[in-house]
Amino acid sequence: MMAFIFSFSDYPIDKAVVGMTGLNPVDLARILMLLQLDVAVLMGYSGALFKEFLGSSAGTFFAVGCMILWVAAPLWLAVRVFRKKDL
Repeated sequence: MMAFIFSFSDYPIDKAVVGMTGLNPVDLARILMLLQLDVAVLMGYSGALFKEFLGSSAGTFFAVGCMILWVAAPLWLAVRVFRKKDL
C-alpha cells in the first residue's frame, strides 16, 4: 500500500486508499481506534482523510461492513468445507 501511495502521489487517490484500507482488517481496526481516541492528527494527511470519511455515518457503515465481512466470509467457507467432510 505504501508503494501505491508513493507511486501515485501526484494523482487524487484518496478514495482508492480508503478502499484499500478495507482490505486489511488490522489496519482498519487501528484507524478506527485512533479516530475514537481523537488522535487522528498523529497520522498526518491520511488521518485527515480517514477522519473525513470514516468519521461520517457512511464511513462507519463501510468500516463495520468490512469487519463483518472479514468474520463472516471465512466462517461461511469453513462451515461449507466441514459439511462436505466425511468424518
